[in-house]
Amino acid sequence: MPRPIKAYIHPDAVRHNLQVAREKASQSRVWAVVKANAYGHGIERIYPALEAADGIALLDLDEAVRVRELGWKKPVLLLEGIFTEGDVKLADQYGLTVAVHCDEQLHQITAARPKQPIDIYLKMNSGMNRLGFAPENYRASWERAAASSGIGGIALMSHFASADEGSVDWQLERFDEATCGIPGDRSLSNSAATLWHPRAHRNWVRPGILLYGGSPSGRASDIADVPLRASMTLCSEIIGIQNVRAGETVGYARSYRANADMRIGVVACGYADGYPRHAFTGTPVCVDGVITRTVGRVSMDMLTVDLAPCPSAGIGSEVELWGEQIKIDDVASSSGTIGYELMCALARRVPVTVSQ
Repeated sequence: MPRPIKAYIHPDAVRHNLQVAREKASQSRVWAVVKANAYGHGIERIYPALEAADGIALLDLDEAVRVRELGWKKPVLLLEGIFTEGDVKLADQYGLTVAVHCDEQLHQITAARPKQPIDIYLKMNSGMNRLGFAPENYRASWERAAASSGIGGIALMSHFASADEGSVDWQLERFDEATCGIPGDRSLSNSAATLWHPRAHRNWVRPGILLYGGSPSGRASDIADVPLRASMTLCSEIIGIQNVRAGETVGYARSYRANADMRIGVVACGYADGYPRHAFTGTPVCVDGVITRTVGRVSMDMLTVDLAPCPSAGIGSEVELWGEQIKIDDVASSSGTIGYELMCALARRVPVTVSQ
């Protein structure tokens, strides 16, 4: 028998969450963001759930080719654009839309002389200070792109730095001022702006984490009133029981000391499976349908849980590490990270099943 740990991917949850995005931005078209192999879910596994999207957005050329080979006929957007002239030829071959954030990319597209003009998303750095043309240079960049025979349609895009924490107005004002009078579709909204900033929806929204049931802010409480469903469940079983006396310690570095006699369950899941090593004692976990907590440090292959709330639990009891009962954002918050990272960090050694 293999170790009892396993992950389930739920395409129906992705389909449902995509519909939530559509309802939140009912006047916009939707780019379904599937970068990082669909946030660790596997593009092939969730692909059937994306049929209602207007386009698929991702980073890597190989992922773009994969969705085309899966049969996707609608637009595909490369969010970081191309890196070489050879990339331009592949974008031409597979009919990809390409983000352009610097003059070098404009030059590469022009120099490659694609057989068909390539549609682009011209990116503005409206305050994120990561990628994009400065607002004061944006119009001139658009003019250069419009003059290139290698470039077809030009959409205008930017990315918000803090849509999950507060106002986006300061970036919207920069964007609107710099693009005033420039034709083309606009796309600004990530998951947070799709949920919470309708003024930023424009022609296209780009939901990512919300498609997978995660909170853009990293706080599960922020989406408590949004009917999102978890698209990934990580579960395992209890493989050992220890009766620990008051004053004894549990795990490496003896970081947890029992205040009273207690039963400890040993779960077949550790940081080599993708569970966060830095999860604090008290991180929520579900045993046989009952919410309890982790105790002590997470090991490479195991973690330990307090069985006081579930006295009937024993070897073979089912454990949910995250999913519908345990929000992935709560596990992440207890580990000093965000749900995005946990999804992407699911280890290759964990067997994955697509739920029907």
